[in-house]
Amino acid sequence: MPVGLFRVCLLVITAIVNHPLFFPKENGTVPENTEEIIQKMKEREESLRLEQLRLEQEIADQEATQKALEKAAVVVEESKEEKVRWDMWTALSMVVFLLIELWRQDFQEGNWQDIGGEEDDMAVLGKAFKGVALPNKAVLASFYEKRILGTTGDMARMREMVEGFADDLLEALRSVCNRDADMEVEDCMGVGSMYENWRVRKPFVCDLIVPFAPPEPYCFRCQTWCSGDSFPPDEQGYGTIKVCRADEDATGCICDKTKLGEDMLCLLHSQVSSTKPSSEMEDLLCFKNTQYLDADQVMKWFQIAVTKAWNRISHKYEFDLSFSLLDSPGALKIKFKSGKSIAFNLTPVVQYENSDVYFISHFPRSSLAADVPSSTHWFLTFAVYERRFIQLVSKTLPANACHVSCLQILSFLHGKQCSLTGPSGLTNYHLKTVLLHLLQARPSQDWAPEKLEARLQDMLKFLEKCLHEKKLYHFFIGNGKVPAELGFPIIFQKAEPLNLFRPFVLRRDIYRKMVDTFHEMLRNMSALINEYTVHIPLAHTNGIRKEPL
Repeated sequence: MPVGLFRVCLLVITAIVNHPLFFPKENGTVPENTEEIIQKMKEREESLRLEQLRLEQEIADQEATQKALEKAAVVVEESKEEKVRWDMWTALSMVVFLLIELWRQDFQEGNWQDIGGEEDDMAVLGKAFKGVALPNKAVLASFYEKRILGTTGDMARMREMVEGFADDLLEALRSVCNRDADMEVEDCMGVGSMYENWRVRKPFVCDLIVPFAPPEPYCFRCQTWCSGDSFPPDEQGYGTIKVCRADEDATGCICDKTKLGEDMLCLLHSQVSSTKPSSEMEDLLCFKNTQYLDADQVMKWFQIAVTKAWNRISHKYEFDLSFSLLDSPGALKIKFKSGKSIAFNLTPVVQYENSDVYFISHFPRSSLAADVPSSTHWFLTFAVYERRFIQLVSKTLPANACHVSCLQILSFLHGKQCSLTGPSGLTNYHLKTVLLHLLQARPSQDWAPEKLEARLQDMLKFLEKCLHEKKLYHFFIGNGKVPAELGFPIIFQKAEPLNLFRPFVLRRDIYRKMVDTFHEMLRNMSALINEYTVHIPLAHTNGIRKEPL
């Protein structure tokens, strides 16, 4: 385009310069060839006009070409943007398709065997509970009186006997331990269903925890997953215990600065880093080359100490004492000469600071800590606060409240179902957690004895909802509504809620078994209760209206 404009300007200048009027007249006479000159000027003017038209056409063509190129570039750019948008929608469609496929696999027949069947309309218990009916109040009352109520007296007598023997055994344990170099054992405490009065399944087993502490001048320094440092998701609910000298930094050890006595053992070092004979290193309770208390070492030490203590006092008793489980050193069994036996668990624990929260070395007969990250990770138990909370709430409930009855009935039914179809991931601790949540959520008058059936339905609905969502939160951890009277540590109240069903998110086989067992228990509920219920005349049930679900 600039070249065309230049050529037009050049022609105009040439025409002006060559125009005859541009030159001054030398005389007043008209030359003889005037007509010839005028004719040539007209021809020249026509030629310039044609050249101008040609140049204008050429300029117009160039402008059209330029516009065409610009339009083509815009089209190409739009096509690129359209392609990018198309690629984005294609990728988004693939993601949606994959999500749908994963959802379909979770609910296909291989994972949910009876989905869509007539009996599985209770997939969400509160919305569609068809084909399953709870026994009425009269049947539940008869079942509770015959099957459950009679066991309360047996539990009380057993608790008294076991506690007396455990105190004697621990006193003997203290006498056989070296007070200057061995762990200091405190008095035992009863926890769990036997001491909360809701255990119904035999054999009855008392759970006792035994706090212990290191000898002076050492101390335990505990760290939990909510202390500030980041813990992996699979370590939530756990903590570590460091053995330190009380007057030194947590990372220091003075065993190489001070000469210890021959009978003194350094709790901070293992057999690898010590020059003492290996026979003297077997009582070390720390993991090798670390200062962290080792649960396996503690269990080994405790089993040896209990054995020595029993050998010292066995002559006073007319029964035998043995370990009932090899992998649980505190699982003990008393065997009488008549053939009868009593089982109880004596489990070593470490107190968390000045609270009633404890680090527990192992859970006998429980799957709560089945996948421990390592032997230096200790699970925290809030059993003392759970017992205290139930006692505190019970004071505000009506006389003969039905809260314990609900837990006893569900525990019995679940145990019966597991004996028929095999154990599942659902435990009595999950059932107790459901009750604790409902005790806090519902007003006191809702737990009157005549509302047993309704509260039993509430527990089933709550549990089914938790199974459906794979979420059952720990009652104390992350619960800002814990009564202040309990003196519960604020650090756990402010922590992120702990999902007790989290292990089942990745263990689909266990989760399916747990859900199947729960649904099977619902179907068999009436049959299981009627099996242990005294026959009730029809006249006693006609006047009782069964509340709909």
